[in-house]
Amino acid sequence: MGSAAELAAAALMMLGFPCLMLAALLPSVPAFAAAAAVTYLADHYLHRRGSYLINRLGKVRAGLSIRFLIRQLLLVLLLARLDLSDSMVFYAAIACFLTFYGFQAPHGALITLIRLRRKMPVATRNIDLGSRIRIPDAPPPGLLNRSAEKMLHLDLAAVVGVLVTAATDSPVYGFVGIGVTLTLAFVYVVVLVPYVRGKKIPPNADKVLAAFDGWLRDHRPETVLYFSGSKDSAYQVNMWLETMEQLDTRPLIILRERVILELMAPTTVPVVCVPGGVHLMNMDLSTVRVALYAANVGKNIHLLRVPTMKHVFIGHGDSDKLASVNPFSKAYDEVWTAGRAGRDRYSIADVGVRDEDIVEVGRPQLAPIQTWRGGSQGSTGGPADGGIPTVLYAPTWEGWDGNPGNTSLVLAGKNIVRNLLAADPPVRVLYKPHPFTGTVSAQAKTAHEAIVALIVKAAAERGADPRFAADAADRISAQAELTGIEGRIAELTGGAVAGDEAEATRDGMTDPAEHAEILRLRAEWNDAYWRSAGTWEHRVIMGSEPRLYDCFNVSDAMVSDISSVVSDFIASGKPYAVTDSAELGTEEFKRQNTAVRAAVILSNSAAELTELLTAVRNPAADAQAPERQELKRYLLGPDEPTSIEQFNSAVRELARKAETRNLGQENGTSATETPAPGAPAPDADAPDAAATAADLAGALPGRAAADEADGRAADRVDG
Repeated sequence: MGSAAELAAAALMMLGFPCLMLAALLPSVPAFAAAAAVTYLADHYLHRRGSYLINRLGKVRAGLSIRFLIRQLLLVLLLARLDLSDSMVFYAAIACFLTFYGFQAPHGALITLIRLRRKMPVATRNIDLGSRIRIPDAPPPGLLNRSAEKMLHLDLAAVVGVLVTAATDSPVYGFVGIGVTLTLAFVYVVVLVPYVRGKKIPPNADKVLAAFDGWLRDHRPETVLYFSGSKDSAYQVNMWLETMEQLDTRPLIILRERVILELMAPTTVPVVCVPGGVHLMNMDLSTVRVALYAANVGKNIHLLRVPTMKHVFIGHGDSDKLASVNPFSKAYDEVWTAGRAGRDRYSIADVGVRDEDIVEVGRPQLAPIQTWRGGSQGSTGGPADGGIPTVLYAPTWEGWDGNPGNTSLVLAGKNIVRNLLAADPPVRVLYKPHPFTGTVSAQAKTAHEAIVALIVKAAAERGADPRFAADAADRISAQAELTGIEGRIAELTGGAVAGDEAEATRDGMTDPAEHAEILRLRAEWNDAYWRSAGTWEHRVIMGSEPRLYDCFNVSDAMVSDISSVVSDFIASGKPYAVTDSAELGTEEFKRQNTAVRAAVILSNSAAELTELLTAVRNPAADAQAPERQELKRYLLGPDEPTSIEQFNSAVRELARKAETRNLGQENGTSATETPAPGAPAPDADAPDAAATAADLAGALPGRAAADEADGRAADRVDG
């Protein structure tokens, strides 16, 4: 329903209209002017805030145009009640408002045409379409942003002028106001006209698509990351951006929804958003050999239909949830999992995914997670007894089905936080909830708010404790450093906002040097953030920064729920606890959930936290350390070769299979099939196996570069 301020503004606006009617009937010019001012200001405030209530008012027949029309009709009623119905101002006001509404239709039509004609069939980033086709500048933002509201508010001059005339009996004010309103409305319509014709509009769809196909032929992408989803799922593609940047082959990211493009994190990889399925299916993707899919969605079929590339489901996390073994996965040529656990999940689920089609590639995204080597990550600069450990509480959200096992927040959250805050010797608590927390369940929202209150109160009490003031100077220095870093990041990213989709397509090129500097600055920001917080200060961490993995790195242990967060944290090798909120019992809980087999299992009372804290404070007493290492290998694969090396190797191997298939099709037979008994001998002109292998070596994406690199390495060794 919006914030309290938005609700108050909406209430004032809706109450203002009965007051307008009452003031018109009395009649009272001052009262009418005051009520009109309230309705204007409240309306403007709600639009400036982009309030959800604006849409709701339209649903109950109280939309923007209706509100303005009612106010104007009530002004005419006021004039009639003041016995001004025979005056020229009265008739001029009626003619003005009728003419003013006559301008609304061409204004709305022009705005719609401009937006439609500037909407591209494909929107891109890091793809130079501007050198291939002419893309003109967008109209000034002031013309298009909240255009209907701006146009209707032009009646303000006429309303004020007529009210002054009603109060003073001098018609000049009314005529001047009416003239200003009509002139401004006419000018607003006229200045829009050039943007719907000639050189002010981008080329038509055919020319744009032809330009993009030309870029495809020149760039020759080899590996595609394909993604479709709602705005809430943008994180699923963002988690793969760094991996795509590290591929040995030429990458391309294909998106299907414009909102995902808007929410996508900065990257140097070429990106194209293709909302139309027909446009996608008509694109020349003949050089692509491997297509990677981060989500199982219906629109995947638009690319899955292409036989010249191999299709791989890579997912967007690794957990024991049912989504990790979706039967739709059998539509792909291969399914890539982090480790052996993913392979076993499909085997147990028996959903039609064959074992030979599963490839273990690790989790490249986990590279930033630092491995625990014993000792406290957050122990420097704490109290005199040598510092305190940090425990991260990162519960997942409540989900859609109301299952009590989804999140620990409702039944165990407050107990977990209370026990951690009361721990002796003390610990630092970091609370980072899932961003969807409380969006479905009111109970979860209430529990979250109670936990935040507990942590804020405990942080204030600890801040007043002189034992925790040792690092005050470093904190002040870090806070100043944070301000400087944020200013530089804002300077580098400030020019990224474009006028509209067409302009963003033309200008949306990421400078690799600036991108590298931003990544470096974000790392420095993260370091300064934790120093500014102090190694003892309890923190509630909302939003995207600091990132979850940054929280992992400064923590000595974690408490969480069944989700990919647990699987990711296992990469650190640190102790962790998982809450059995559904009260399945320790043995059954471990049987059903692979990722908790090396965890401390918490009941809803959280009494078992003592075991976790003992392991943190005394690594020698950590009985589950060897089991965590074994579980890490099982879930995430070996540490060597690195995950990105495994991933690149899997891409190369699958590209080889795709090329083998394509060459076989060109030769009229499968390159891997064995002729049946009695079948005709192969054509003498057909390439033999050695020739085919040679062709493959030259044709495979990234192979030539890899061979050249291997040759240089051999030269260095020989030398």
